[in-house]
Amino acid sequence: MPPLLGVNIDHVATVRQARRAAYPDPAEAARAAMRGGADFITFHLREDRRHIIDSDLPRLAEAVSAPLLNMEIAAVPEMREKALQLRPARICLVPERREEITTEGGLNAADSIPELRDFCAPLIKSGVEVSLFVDADPRQIRAAREIGAQAVELHTGAFANAAHPAPELEKIRAAARLGAEAGMKVNAGHGLRPDNAAAVAAIAEISELNIGHAIVARALLAGMEAATREMRRVMDAAR
Repeated sequence: MPPLLGVNIDHVATVRQARRAAYPDPAEAARAAMRGGADFITFHLREDRRHIIDSDLPRLAEAVSAPLLNMEIAAVPEMREKALQLRPARICLVPERREEITTEGGLNAADSIPELRDFCAPLIKSGVEVSLFVDADPRQIRAAREIGAQAVELHTGAFANAAHPAPELEKIRAAARLGAEAGMKVNAGHGLRPDNAAAVAAIAEISELNIGHAIVARALLAGMEAATREMRRVMDAAR
């Protein structure tokens, strides 16, 4: 079976926030992505609210239902409360820096095991699946397991940006095997495009891919539903 596809609609909101307008509507984009074959919708509520904003949350939950949402958050109390109120099916903890354009690397879980274990405990108790967004590094995979995360999402940016991606792809394969052997679900995402997503989708241990920028960029020309369907075909053909 090919991996599930989570479509990240953050950059639909980026276009809206550039003018502080009421459009384009991330919830409408989420519905179109689901029609195009997305299995769920991913979004990142950042502390600076640079794209997704608080008023989007109930609209997204109404558009596709909370069980089909994957919410990315920083490990801060405000965001945990937002997550517990929304109750999406999935929560992914990601690093966050105000000066970055987008997430630039994985969470350093290995150096924050006690803090992240305490942070995750209420989320796990609520029934939400908790994932950590980490680099394809064995130390981080083992830390995620120790923290109690049910899943890891492997940061694929180094692979996506490499002039010679084969070594980075092998790191992802090895990390996926390690995560699966540790009893965790293994997901992946960041920088994946139609020309490179198949290589990651082909890894048997990977359950889900989260893809946003490439789909939203394609949607400017082809529409959200068509852009999602194109990516779905790439992933389906990989296995």
